[in-house]
Amino acid sequence: MRGDLKSAWPYVWSEIWARLYETRGTPVELFSELYAALIPRPRPPVQPPEPSVFDANGNMVDPDEIAADAAYQEALERYNNERLVYERALTSGPEQARTWLREDLPVTLQSEADAVRALEKAFVTIDDIGGDSLSNRYVNLVEAFIQRYNLRYDLRRPFSLHPTISGIFTELATQLKHATLNDAHLASIMGDFEDAFRDLKSGPTPARIKACISRQANLLEAIGQIAPNVTGNTLGAICDQVGTWPHEKLKEAAKCIYKFSNEFPGIRHAGTQASQIREVELRDLIAVSVLLTGLVPYLTDRLNATTIYGASQ
Repeated sequence: MRGDLKSAWPYVWSEIWARLYETRGTPVELFSELYAALIPRPRPPVQPPEPSVFDANGNMVDPDEIAADAAYQEALERYNNERLVYERALTSGPEQARTWLREDLPVTLQSEADAVRALEKAFVTIDDIGGDSLSNRYVNLVEAFIQRYNLRYDLRRPFSLHPTISGIFTELATQLKHATLNDAHLASIMGDFEDAFRDLKSGPTPARIKACISRQANLLEAIGQIAPNVTGNTLGAICDQVGTWPHEKLKEAAKCIYKFSNEFPGIRHAGTQASQIREVELRDLIAVSVLLTGLVPYLTDRLNATTIYGASQ
């Protein structure tokens, strides 16, 4: 499990909605009320302008107007069918509403933020129809769900899902991986970094730690080289050209990390022996890897910061 709610959504039904409905005193209209709150009401299609060109029999002859009318009629029929289903879900018995909510709600969740909003909106409805006892039961079920599937959120009462720092970092690393998949060059360099990281299990020796830091620095250079407006091929030059830093000191900090990887003996070059205070160890790997990963959003436009943050805003 990646820790995102949308991936865990297939289990929401059995572990939250069904258990909530089984709670003593739950109103029978729970599912129809949730359907009304969570499923967007169908909207009628926009009618095209009135046709302006006709033949002697009063039929449309303009190809564009004919196509527009056909598309409208098709959309209107689809809307009428969706509206009928929607209205039936609101007025049907609990079992039918339960089925429609289970089948229709996942289709509306196009993003992680949509899934978060759905749980938050559901709380308002549950509190309205069931009061404190039912809404507290819902909160407890969601909290247990978050812990069971290790989701990247904290739940704050009365009901608000907030991303955790660890969750944000996990999504950043996931998006970084995805950003390399469709580029053979990036995928190869990412593979080198991952192999070096796996090799640490054989023992976090200084040589393996240096290799891992070196491969990650290579990865950042490869990503930064294809950023807009970048012509340089070293991480230092890329930092100067990328134009995404909010403050000069942050850019300098990034360049200092790059300078460390170049000057420390054995990481990327022979380095400068006089600058070494001690040998690298596991804590250096952890710290430098986190720092280098944190620089990625400044070096590429292939990441989505909103999705990395995750929650509805």
